[in-house]
Parts: sequence; structure tokens; C-alpha cells
Amino acid sequence: MKKHLILFVFLLFSIAIQAQKIEFKILDNNTSKPIKNATVFNRLDSLIANTNANGIFFIEEEALPLLVTINALNYNDLQTKLSKDDKSNILYLSSAAEMLVEVLVRSSLIETKTLNFPGAVDVISSKDLERVDASNLVQIFNTIPGVYANQGALNTNKLNIRGIGSRSQYSTNRIQAYFEGIPLTTGEGELTLDDFDAETISSIEIIKGPASSLYGAGLGGAINLYGKSIGEEYSNLKVESLFGSYNLNKNTISAGIGSKRSSIFVNFSDLRSDGYRDNGKYRRSSGFLNYGLKITENDHLNILANFTQLKAFIPSSINYSDYLNNPTSAAFTWKASQGYESYDRGMFGVSYEHSFSQNLKNTSSVFVNFRDAYEPRPFDILEENRIATGFRTKFNFESEIFKLPSELSFGIAYYKEWYEISNYQNLYRDFENLGSIQGVVINKNDQDRQYANFFAQLNLELSDRWNLESGFNLNTTNYKLTDLFEGDTVDQTGDYSFKTIFSPRVAVLFELNSNKNLYASISHGFSNPTVAETLTPDGAINTDLQPETGVNYEIGFKGNWLKNRLYTQISFYSIQVEDLLVAERVAEDRYVGANVGKTDHNGIEFQANYRIDLKRDITVNPYLNGSLNFFRFDKFIDSDIEYSGNRLPGVPKSTVNLGVDLLYKKSLSIHANYLAVGEIPLNDANSDYSDNYQLLNFKASYNFMIANNWNISFNAGVNNILDEKYASSILPNAVGFGGQAPRSYYPGNPRNYFGGLGFKYQF
Repeated sequence: MKKHLILFVFLLFSIAIQAQKIEFKILDNNTSKPIKNATVFNRLDSLIANTNANGIFFIEEEALPLLVTINALNYNDLQTKLSKDDKSNILYLSSAAEMLVEVLVRSSLIETKTLNFPGAVDVISSKDLERVDASNLVQIFNTIPGVYANQGALNTNKLNIRGIGSRSQYSTNRIQAYFEGIPLTTGEGELTLDDFDAETISSIEIIKGPASSLYGAGLGGAINLYGKSIGEEYSNLKVESLFGSYNLNKNTISAGIGSKRSSIFVNFSDLRSDGYRDNGKYRRSSGFLNYGLKITENDHLNILANFTQLKAFIPSSINYSDYLNNPTSAAFTWKASQGYESYDRGMFGVSYEHSFSQNLKNTSSVFVNFRDAYEPRPFDILEENRIATGFRTKFNFESEIFKLPSELSFGIAYYKEWYEISNYQNLYRDFENLGSIQGVVINKNDQDRQYANFFAQLNLELSDRWNLESGFNLNTTNYKLTDLFEGDTVDQTGDYSFKTIFSPRVAVLFELNSNKNLYASISHGFSNPTVAETLTPDGAINTDLQPETGVNYEIGFKGNWLKNRLYTQISFYSIQVEDLLVAERVAEDRYVGANVGKTDHNGIEFQANYRIDLKRDITVNPYLNGSLNFFRFDKFIDSDIEYSGNRLPGVPKSTVNLGVDLLYKKSLSIHANYLAVGEIPLNDANSDYSDNYQLLNFKASYNFMIANNWNISFNAGVNNILDEKYASSILPNAVGFGGQAPRSYYPGNPRNYFGGLGFKYQF
């Protein structure tokens, strides 16, 4: 009798224990079939469950809610929060190969796969940023076909997309850029991206050519940066240090706290380097904040802020003889004057998203940017103060037109900038070995710049296989110049408004079959002259100067192969630019603009990404991309010299980027990358070229748990393994003053090393 009683009590106890466990089921996202042998880890990376043949696993009720990571062979990891209150405890994993086409384009009308976007767009993810060292965000852009980054120094970078902006000498222009919708491009069209830390970026989208009606129709394209945030019910504190050649040192501390309703992520970094060349010391301190609040199911608030303080000395460009024989040298006058740039730069924005209904949503934002700069140069000392503010509002509406599913977006963006500039004499020659000494003012003026963009875009699903996208951007731009300098008889005061520019875009997408699409598009873009370019040699405003405009014609193919393991893309495009803006250099820091020609930007871009799962825990991702550039002057006569038919300076004839990523579990990653860059014309006459070059880079990272809630990580790498001698940037159309040879070259760093250490505490 006692034995039966004990057995009965044991059965009741077992049933009670089983009742205290919650059942979860894991299915394939496409087939809904159960996934067996999937593993479930808690946030300390401890194994807590495995799925059975039916895809089922159990978690004790008292352990819920619980943040877990689920992985299975040939599937992407899923991080999610398990809860006993879930109405459905069914979880879905997507095929690992789908990541090749599942990358979302957030800057489209709605989030869409790159595969389904009817244009050339590339997305740099946070994982892509892990391929390179964290000292320089801009270097990752050279892995994108059609984009070329000149890197003269950590603080001397310029980008061109499809050759647009390649003739710019010192800065990136003709590209519209945004950080979570906040404009980064100034009122004059100049862009600086090297102020931002890779640790604060979740993704970067590059739309090539004037293919975005929603983001200003920039002639070169648009770059959209998205800030890092923290996941729900997930919090951590992270400290990292990076060391490298030339006394490179970067220290970073970040923290994030997430809950059901809100999340906050903050990051602070300090970056220092002596540089490879003389007069090349660099120091930058940055702070970043990203705060999100879910007010209701229909209302979301986001606050974004970034502050940068920089002081960076400038070695500048050197002539060919010094480039070959003494590449560590700085330009003589820049070294003698100890030239540098120093500034405080801030960005602050607030955005609010409200859903009126399931079909109608509005996102609005306001922002303020500022930059206070001081730059001693051999020819003068420049002082700048810039404040910009504005707003952007966009409505998204889903409906039907003639019974066809459609999505409509429309809105307005307004930008207002106050810019003060003063130039002073630099008396460094009168005070030997003391560097730059400020003298009397030689120029001073105020500039008020403003523009408004009205935009609309319609996506229409014509059939199961045809999609139409059409839109436009309407721009009005004007500025006011107030000459405050009384030391001469020239009065540059005046107002100027550029003509209103209408930039339409039409694109179609045709689905050949599942995950294989053809697209074609025609789009218009523009670039306004800078204030300096509108001034004549006499100081008057040139009212005849027109914006640079262009039309982009493009066809392409995007396809997925081998059961979604291979993704390929190829684009053929032609950008026809008219009213080419040419800035003629009439003094060391003075340029005069003119509309003097046309250019043809014809090119081919291609890429392929492949994923190989060798075993459950080992993944290999080889990739290949490149571009063939046929950029020439169609019609260009400058100072009675014929340049028609010549290649555009400042952009390589071709680029090829080849690499492989090896991943083992979530602990070890190895990245190898090979970049081949073709020769680059140095001037409009094509009389000189820089040599082609190849760079081979390597990085390895390893992380593991050392105690409960504690994680430690290591990374190390080598840049330019082959120790290639190359020009990392060139100065197009450089002019030699005082009988000196033109200073066209910025020497690239020889073989150099880096390593890092990090600690992360999760709570």
C-alpha cells in the first residue's frame, strides 16, 4: 500500500513540475516546418534548452520573461524575449542565406529589401564595420562599388559617388547626407563624415546617383546614417581600447538600457594619433546619445545628439618628388606654420512618429546643428561659426489606386543656416618656430543660406510582377551675403536666389521569377554653386551662374541563386551632367566658379555575396564587387583650352574589392580584404596620372565569457600587408605657386598594425 501511495505522489509531483514549464516551438519562416536541434542560450551565453524533433523546447515558468538567443544550422540567429503571457509561443527562424537579400532599405518610402528596391543602393551593416579598425569610419566606403574615398589623413577625407564630385579639391560635395533624418550636408553642399564613431552606427545606406526623391535629389546621391540603439529588456556597459602604429590610441565607453517602453544608448570616445607624416598629430573627442520612447502604441519619440571636439594638424599634399623620396614629410609651408584645424561641432534632433490609422502615418523632426572652427593656414587664418536649424515632416499613406495596391509619401524639408567667416593674416614668417600667429583681419562677412525641398513619391503595384515607383523633388535655394570688411573698396553684399529646380524620378521593377528582378530608372539631380563660386574676381555676385544638373539613366539586375546562398547584382548607368561647375583657382584660397561644360558618367557596377555553412558553428562569407568607370568630359573648354573627351580627374578607372569573412560560433571572426584601385588622372588635361595600387588588409576578433555577465574581447589586424606605396588621396588640378611643382599627392600609410581589448558587462 505504501509503495502505491509513494508512486502516486511521485506522479502528481512530476505532473506539477511539468505544469510549471512553458512550451515553445521553433519553425522555418518559409516552410513552417519544425526545426530540430536548435539551441537556446540565455544572455550569458549559457545553453538552457534544445529543440526536439518537433521543434519544441521548454522553459520553466519562473524563469520568464527571459531574453534568449536561438541558433540552428543554416539559420540566422534570433534574439528575442520569451514571456509566459505570449498568446502564441511559436518562433520563426529565417534561412541564413536570406540575409543576402533581406537587408532592408530604411530610406525608401517604406522598409524594403535591397532586392526589391528599383535602383542602386548598398547597405553597410554594423557587422560590415567590424571588418576594419574603429579609428576611421570613412575607410569602409571603399568596399562599396561606385564609391571612392580619398583619405589624405584622418581629418582629410572626400567621397565621390559615380565620379560626381571627383574634381573637388578638399571636401565632399554634391552628396546629400543625413543622420536619422538630420541633415549633415551644409547649406553650401559640403559634407564631413569622419566626425562620427563606428561604435555609434547601426547601418549606413548609400543611394547612388540622384535616385531618391525623398532626400533632396543630390546629383551624386544620398547617404543615410542610422544610430545604434539598445534592444528591449537588454542593458550593458562596455569599455574598449584600440592601439596601433603611429601612437594610435582610441578609448571608448558606452552604455545602454532597454525596457518595454524606452531605450537609451550613450557613447563617449577619445581618439589620438601622431600620424604617419610630419605635422600630423590628431585628437578627437566625441559624445553620442540615442533615446527612444514608446509613448503609446501609435506614438514614438526619439532624441538624437552628437558632439565632437577636434584638433588635427595638417601635413597637406606634397609634390611627386617628395612623394617618392620623402613621403613622411609635410608640405613646407604647412609645417612651418604648424597649420591645423580645430572645431567644436554639435548635432541635436527630436523626431516624433504618430500613426493616425493603420494606413496613415506621419514622422516629423526638428534639429539644430552648430560648428565653431579655427584653422591656421600658411596663407591666412580662417575663423568660422555656423548654426543651422530646420524641420522635416513626411506623411505615409497606404491605399489603392484603380484597385491597385499603392503607397504614397509626401512632405517638406526646410533648412536655415547662419554662417560667419573671418580671415586674418598669418604672421608665422615673422615669428620663426612659433607656428601660426594671428594678424589683422583681411576679410569678414555673414552669409544666410536657406532652402526648402518639397517631395512626393508613389509606389504602385501594377501586377504580381510589375512595380512602378515615381516621385519628384522641388527645391528652392537662396542666400544673403553681408560684407563686413571695411579694409577695401569692394562691397560683396547682395542677395541671390537660384532658380526653382524640379527633379522627377521614374523607376520600374520586374520580377523575372522568385528572388530575381530587373529594374530600370530615369532620375534628375542637381548641385547648387557655393557662395564663393558665385563671386566674380572683382567680388561681385555672378547672377548668371546656374546650378549643375544631370539626368541618370540606369538598368540593372538583382538576383538570388543556389537556394538563397548567392546574391548577385549588376548595374549599367549613364549620368549626363550639364552646366558643369568649374572652380578656377585664382589664389591659394580663392576660387571663381563658371558653367563651362558637360560630362558623361558611364559605368558598370557589380557585386556577388556568397554564404557557406561548413558546420553548425562555422560560416564562410566570400564577396566580390567592383566598378568600371568611363567618366569623360563631353564638352569642356576652359581658358581657351579644349578638354573634351578627356577623362575626369580624381576618380580611378576601375576598382575591385575582394574579401572573405570566417565566423566561428559567436566567438571568433576573421576578415581578409583585397582592394585594387586603377590609375587616376591628376588634372583635366590628363597629362599626369597616379599609379594603380593594391591593398591587402586583415583583422581577427575573439570574445568569450569570463564570469557571470562579463564578456571580454580581443582584436588585432594589419593594414596594407603588402607594404604598397600608394597615394591614398590626390589633389585634382593642383597648381604650383612661386615656381614650385604642383602638390598633387597625399601618401598612404605603409604597413601598419592595430589591436584592441574590450570588456562588456550585461545586466
